Amino acid sequence: MRAVVKYVRISPQKVQKIINVVKGESVEKVLDILTFMPQKAARIVAKAIRSAVANAEQHPDYDVDVDSLLVKNIVADQGPTSKRFRARARGRGARILKRTSHITVILAEETV
Repeated sequence: MRAVVKYVRISPQKVQKIINVVKGESVEKVLDILTFMPQKAARIVAKAIRSAVANAEQHPDYDVDVDSLLVKNIVADQGPTSKRFRARARGRGARILKRTSHITVILAEETV
């Protein structure tokens, strides 16, 4: 069971901080943790995890108990970067990089 969120307008470095907290935990616990985190990336990661849970519920080949799912792996890769310029002193220009991320969530059933 997996979900991929592409072209999210946030740096992968910022998403990585959130990912390190939730990797390997149960889905229910992860969503509780992310609800109370103030970072923008926490809302994005929570949305991706909810999408993966919905995919697990809807897929006919998987007969999974949603309560026993855990975050097996979650990865934030770098997407395309938009390049912009800001005017600086003496006719120069400074480059601004607007980075994007691709977030992949992989869920697995907890083995007892």
